Amino acid sequence: MSTLLDKIWASHVIHQFEDGFDLIHVDRHLIHEVSSPQAFSGLKDRGIKVKSPALTFAVEDHIVSTLPNRTVHTEPSGVELINTLRQYTEDNNIKLFDLDHRNQGIVHVVAPELGLILPGQVIVCGDSHTCSLGALGALAWGIGTSEVEHVLATQTIRQRKPKAMRVIFNGKMNSYVTAKDLILYLIGQLGVNGGAGYAVEYAGEAIDAMSIEERLTICNLSIELGAKYGFMAPDIKTIEYLYDREYSPKQKQWQQAIMYWQTLFSDSDAVFDKEIVIDVTKIDPQITWGTTPQDVISITQTVPDSTLYRNNNTQQAEKALSYMDVKPNQSLMGLKIDNVFIGSCTNSRINDLRQAAKFIKGRKVASHVKAIVVPGSKQVKKQAEQENLHEIFLAAGFEWREPGCSMCIGLNSDKVKPYQRCISTSNRNFEGRQGPYARTHLASPIMAAACAIAGCITDPRQMTEV
Repeated sequence: MSTLLDKIWASHVIHQFEDGFDLIHVDRHLIHEVSSPQAFSGLKDRGIKVKSPALTFAVEDHIVSTLPNRTVHTEPSGVELINTLRQYTEDNNIKLFDLDHRNQGIVHVVAPELGLILPGQVIVCGDSHTCSLGALGALAWGIGTSEVEHVLATQTIRQRKPKAMRVIFNGKMNSYVTAKDLILYLIGQLGVNGGAGYAVEYAGEAIDAMSIEERLTICNLSIELGAKYGFMAPDIKTIEYLYDREYSPKQKQWQQAIMYWQTLFSDSDAVFDKEIVIDVTKIDPQITWGTTPQDVISITQTVPDSTLYRNNNTQQAEKALSYMDVKPNQSLMGLKIDNVFIGSCTNSRINDLRQAAKFIKGRKVASHVKAIVVPGSKQVKKQAEQENLHEIFLAAGFEWREPGCSMCIGLNSDKVKPYQRCISTSNRNFEGRQGPYARTHLASPIMAAACAIAGCITDPRQMTEV
């Protein structure tokens, strides 16, 4: 009667405390230049060495330039943090995928494609979107800087076991509907606190039909649902995805790993604390209208009246309406946009770029729109260029960039100007997230591509074939 959560959790508990917390072994610790230098500094001040350097992997992604021919100095605000990370990883013998390394990229994109994330593992990183990695059957979550320091020192973390939720996506997705649309729809139904206190297992025929890249998108926005953890049981697609990756098990260990992975599923009689069933055939392309991911509607719907806002929070609704400069009962269709961003740890993998490029091919970006594509890693960028996807983007008028978090978090020069409107494939649309007073609409790569061409918010299903 065990859930997948039960199985992974039990296999990692080192000690149970009387207050209900457990001490958990960490299999992989991922770090980056923003949340880890302070942790290393704390260890240095206390004279403590990193416990398990071989289980720790570092990237530079948050405050790096994405411009062509970049160097560490292209983005001055990141120089000190990057150099600090370089020094600490060298001092502690930790593997760093540096800015010029062939495997550099966004941490949540790089880790899966290298085989660093395996089913049944416990993964932590000082970044809330670490939940993405649960798509490979791991239990992964984001931690704070003080916890980063603790994991570096002990290779463990103190954590209370969450409750178990299962979300079942049944049915076959409609045309132009993507994994991004499914998870935005779910957040719209449950709210940004709907998953609070839960580890969410995603299942159902729609999940089974998805590629690993699409599953990573689903799990990525678990934190926007309020859940620190989002994951899926591994299957044959997981095994095929991980085969012969750089850090995947090899030869005899590979066969042993498969045998273990095949035990990682929720038993048929497992009991969940909460279960949600979603019919995906009823989901249309989604787009956000407000300043939280729960402020989402189908492209065919209108902005809700503030008096009908979730939990009757009229004040919050009116603030969001004012910030985004939209009105109740307004259709977003035809609303002029200024920017399009295809990228982030949500939608910067090869299948995302393929989806967008397929829609864009033979078309042109509207003359008033600045549109950029930021691949999630150098591996993704290389593969996209081998498939000539970059030529499609460039011919259409997109900028083709180097890997990094970019406009998702706006810590580098990739920002939306005040009061401009951006269609973004990222995960957060909070006030100022993409720059002061930036107005962000979250959407899928297909929706972003369609809006770039139209120059306004549009329904991709209504655009004529080229």
